[in-house]
Amino acid sequence: MALQVGQRLGPYEILFAIGAGGMGEVYRARDTRLDRIVAVKVLSDHLAGRAELRERFDREARTVASLNHPHICTLHDIGHQDGADYLVMEYLEGETLAQRLKKGPLPIAQVLQYAIEISDALDKAHRKGVTHRDLKPGNIMLTKSGTKLLDFGLAKQEVAPTNVQLSQLPTANDPLTAQGTIVGTLQYMAPEQLEGKEADARTDIFAFGVVVYEMATGKKAFEGKSQASLIAKLETDPPPISSLQPMTPPALDRVVKKCLAKEPEKRWQAASDVCG
Repeated sequence: MALQVGQRLGPYEILFAIGAGGMGEVYRARDTRLDRIVAVKVLSDHLAGRAELRERFDREARTVASLNHPHICTLHDIGHQDGADYLVMEYLEGETLAQRLKKGPLPIAQVLQYAIEISDALDKAHRKGVTHRDLKPGNIMLTKSGTKLLDFGLAKQEVAPTNVQLSQLPTANDPLTAQGTIVGTLQYMAPEQLEGKEADARTDIFAFGVVVYEMATGKKAFEGKSQASLIAKLETDPPPISSLQPMTPPALDRVVKKCLAKEPEKRWQAASDVCG
């Protein structure tokens, strides 16, 4: 559902489009009641068109709204108008981690700062029973005050079947982003997600390890020219961070390696353990 400048969703006046993603389009808007700038995300039809997903979305949105944390993007409001569901979030100035990584790896001090902030945000959410399921650089905003996690918990959808075959993976505009059958972005997905099993805190911890690896090296931990080759790569271990960045603290190598364990039982079991 594309919105026009000046159009309103409830009290929110659309100013201009910011971008679009798997969940829908995002707009800069003005809250006419409080006279503040907000971000409005209009959910894609595949989310809004099914009653059971909308009910789950409403339930999860209430949970996410309770996540008061300096490194989680605040959810202000949800609404429904003219057949469209939308979210209202705090408007953030800055760039995504994905945009920053186009320039190369981050300085080690920044890697450590951002890793601590992200893991602390994950810990807060996990304690509230919220799992992100799509943690990746595109869902991490870098602001003057540090990192902000976006789309936290709102990408949750139905549990995928446990017998998903590679041929059943849906085709998307981004060939590495699978929507619907498997939720998330393949390069950051834990093995159990690819098998269609239920995600939990340890699934986010795997994705966290992949993100930290990329921040430190400027390279993706798992790469492939096709979905099949990428999934094959996910079954192997990436080169140690220190082999690409010799000045890497040994402790960071150990932390990330444990995050990337293929079996959930062998990873850190809680985000608080990662930087504890």
